Amino acid sequence: MSLNGKQRRFLRALGHALQPIVHVGSGGLTPGVAAALDQALLDHELVKVRLGQNALVERSDAAGELATMTDSEVAQVLGNTVLLYRRHPDKPRIRLPRR
Repeated sequence: MSLNGKQRRFLRALGHALQPIVHVGSGGLTPGVAAALDQALLDHELVKVRLGQNALVERSDAAGELATMTDSEVAQVLGNTVLLYRRHPDKPRIRLPRR
């Protein structure tokens, strides 16, 4: 699934008020981070991830890697924060605008 511009804007607006749930530290993108993010996406569908100052990954690379690891879509990369979206398989809470 790929998000179009209108859907990304919608998700960015929803994500503005969110606090980061998952934090990436000096350990980088570990399986533990992927598992925590996977569970957070299952619980919330839209998740903010904070890349710490000590994280040894570039933010755009980290966003793509996190999206690949969790089968999600990058809605936004702003500063050291990444906003990821993955539709819940059974009971979606967020209704995206039509394409």
